[in-house]
Amino acid sequence: MIKKVLKRDGREVTFDSQKIVAAVMKAMAVTEAGEDIVLAAKIADAVTKNNKETMSVEEIQDCVEMELMKSPRKEVAKKYIAYRNQRSMARNAKSNEIFQEIIDAQATDITRENANMNADTPAGMMMKFASEATKSYVDNCLLSEDVREAVVNGYIHIHDKDYYPTKSLTCIQHPLDKILECGLKAGHGESRPAKRIETASVLACISMETVQNEMHGGQAIPAFDYYLAPYVRKTFQEEIKKLSDLNGKDYSYLNDVKLDDYIRRDLVGMQGEERIIQHAVNQTVMRVHQSMEAFVHNMNTIHSRGGNQVVFSSINYGTDTSAEGRCIIREILNTTYEGVGNGSTAIFPIQIWKKKKGVSYLPTDPNYDLYKFACKVTARRFFPNFLNLDATYNQDEAWKEDDPKRYEHEVATMGCRTRVYGNKFGPKTSIGRGNLSFTTVNIVRLAIECMNEPDQSKRIANFFQRLDWALDIAAKQLNERFEFQKTAVKKQFPLLMSGLWLGSEKLDPEESVEKVLNQGTLSIGFIGLAECLIALIGKHHGESEEAQELGLRIVSHMADKINGFAETFQHNFTFLATPAEGLAGRFTKMDRKKFGRIPGITDKDYYTNSSHVPVYYHCTPEHKAKIEGPYNQYENAGHIFYVEIDGDATHNPEAIMAIVDLMDKYDIGYGSVNHNRNRCLDCGYEDADENLTECPHCKSKNIDTLQRITGYLVGTTNRWNSGKLAELHDRSVHK
Repeated sequence: MIKKVLKRDGREVTFDSQKIVAAVMKAMAVTEAGEDIVLAAKIADAVTKNNKETMSVEEIQDCVEMELMKSPRKEVAKKYIAYRNQRSMARNAKSNEIFQEIIDAQATDITRENANMNADTPAGMMMKFASEATKSYVDNCLLSEDVREAVVNGYIHIHDKDYYPTKSLTCIQHPLDKILECGLKAGHGESRPAKRIETASVLACISMETVQNEMHGGQAIPAFDYYLAPYVRKTFQEEIKKLSDLNGKDYSYLNDVKLDDYIRRDLVGMQGEERIIQHAVNQTVMRVHQSMEAFVHNMNTIHSRGGNQVVFSSINYGTDTSAEGRCIIREILNTTYEGVGNGSTAIFPIQIWKKKKGVSYLPTDPNYDLYKFACKVTARRFFPNFLNLDATYNQDEAWKEDDPKRYEHEVATMGCRTRVYGNKFGPKTSIGRGNLSFTTVNIVRLAIECMNEPDQSKRIANFFQRLDWALDIAAKQLNERFEFQKTAVKKQFPLLMSGLWLGSEKLDPEESVEKVLNQGTLSIGFIGLAECLIALIGKHHGESEEAQELGLRIVSHMADKINGFAETFQHNFTFLATPAEGLAGRFTKMDRKKFGRIPGITDKDYYTNSSHVPVYYHCTPEHKAKIEGPYNQYENAGHIFYVEIDGDATHNPEAIMAIVDLMDKYDIGYGSVNHNRNRCLDCGYEDADENLTECPHCKSKNIDTLQRITGYLVGTTNRWNSGKLAELHDRSVHK
């Protein structure tokens, strides 16, 4: 006798024969003879007496068809089969509609979910087909019922849900020194350790490109300057050897000569050792520059993920004060300033300047000259962004100025904002670690649901109660995903788990990654603090001290709750200021459909990212910094502060330095500056003219404005979804 039913989504539920009766009666109702409750009950009883205790939905439906065909009412069987087929088609209708949009290369929010991916190419289309099909599988087969309901009803959003079945992780900060010192094995190929700067540059690219195919998020290098610095000296020594061979003299005693810096100079008037050293320096600088050019060029042209998407790459640098480290910094900045191709701004890697007093920020600091240059480069090319190592929550007592590996105690970030540093299950470091997966809570919907309560104190109390429920659901979902991810074995991630991920070198090929997985983080994010506050008290935090006080109360409460999950589930749970891209408009559309158009809340096509002041709100950069800064201390999984400045910033690096000063003043952890930059899509020409309609270089009218989206640049806004385009239109200059 049947006791359990195996649903299509993998759940087991109690068998109910009345559902068979109801289905048969519906089929009978559309026949001439009409309904027959007695026959319907007999058919249900016959199916119930099947010898199997557990049957799938499909098996039960097959049995109903057989019983109907044996009955006097064979016409009912035909109607039942037709009804069953209609139900199957209805289940697939939405997917078929989405697939047709992909086939037709329609610019919808589905095909423009990721601005860094061209979904119109064959490889891009294939990825979107797989993505949409996989999401349905996850909903039906991998999510528990309460989690699925929270997703369907717009309370939480599971990021990178299409990668869920692959068991892949989100991102990692590459310990590039392991690759450079030991070589690398990728697929059927392998490389020897690096001996010169050119090889080191190429291996850095290959490392990130290869691991990108093993993960669903970004790739970063936490100490680009430190890792490549030894290969500057090796290259210098190689140039010394060339001169020895050329002149027939042994200059090897100059291999380790102390150099204050690597600066190219004219050799006129130089003699003896001075000339030999300077010539080797000149050649070294030239080769370092060419290597940095190659690195940037490769990171903008090497495709991963089925040949469709360039690597989502980031590099952190700025605190290596050695002559060799400074050479790397200077030449990556020179390359970035010059641009790629026809002088275009490079989209990747996202570059991040590590700002630290005593090292790379103040006029008396050894890398202050390079910091000023970095600001000049940012004024023209948007990058580097700025990571504030002096922020109270970014400091590490283990950092020592005389430690050659002090970079191990410097926080590094992904360009989009993702931050991994604290660790309950291993060393406190960013290196060899990353995020495992993250989920965002829609705090706006929770607030809207409390708006009918007239008493403000009760309304806010109800909101916090609803918030706790949503956070619990998010934590449960992330823990369930972790339980699924940990069943992966080392060989599924051939490069990532060969020693790049912290502790992975100790695993056997067939061994589960569970032992090392806890080095990563599970992050809960949020979106729409501004709209949430408007729903609760009528104003957002940028315009009201009361709202700012409540906003900090909400965010600190979430942080405390999420920190508690670390103890409950024994994972590194962290709290994220969500970088909403595809999500920017999704929650808003769902909430508008249910609650209608609410002024200041659902009347736009997007919710404001995390704890940001709304983009449409006019304020000064300092006001924005003063409001947003206090939230960063709680958002330990990542955050970003940005300022929109007016006009051509190319010749105004002081404006960039002023923004970094605000970051220092208001304890902001990570920030960037947006400004006007036009780009000809035909020849790559760029300038900052606010009204450019025709390219002065090739006369093309195919002009786009280079813009930043959730922390990274996009070469054309044609790939932006409707929510982000609406937000872009509303952005106001901070002045």
